[in-house]
Amino acid sequence: MIGRALATIALLVAAGCQGTRVDEGPGAVARFFLEARAESVARVTLPVSEVELSIEAKPVLTEYDFAAVEVGELELGKCLVFRMTPEAARDLYRLTVANQGRRLVLAIDGEAWGARPIEAPIEDGVLAVFVEVPETALPELARKLAATTARMRAEGKR
Repeated sequence: MIGRALATIALLVAAGCQGTRVDEGPGAVARFFLEARAESVARVTLPVSEVELSIEAKPVLTEYDFAAVEVGELELGKCLVFRMTPEAARDLYRLTVANQGRRLVLAIDGEAWGARPIEAPIEDGVLAVFVEVPETALPELARKLAATTARMRAEGKR
C-alpha cells in the first residue's frame, strides 16, 4: 500500500511539472508515460493485475495531444481509444518506431490504469489501450477524458 502511494505521488509530481493542472469541471486528465529501460524516478502498479512498471518521469502524450477519446471494441473486449492530433500522431509514430518492445503506460488523474505494449509502429494516430476498470465504467471515463481535452483545446492552453 505504501509503494502504491509513493508511486502515485511520483506520478503527480511528474505530471504536475508539465503544465496547468485541471481540477475544475467534470473532466479527467490522461497522460501516457513510456516504460523505462532501467529503474526510473517512478514505479507504478496497475490496480487489478498488480503489474509493477518503471516509467520515465515525463509523459510522452498528454491531454493536449488527443483529438478525441472514445470507447472502442476489439476482439479482446472494450477499451479506450485515443485519437491524436496530426502533430501528436507524427510524434506517436516516431515514438513507436524507436521503442518497440516497451510499453506505454496510461495514467488517469495521476494513477496508472493500463499499459499498452508497443509491438509495431502506430501509423494512424489511433492508440487503443485496455484499462483496469469494469467495462461498464468506460463510457463515463471516456466522456470525462474527452471533456478535459475539449476544454483545454477551447481555452487554447498548452
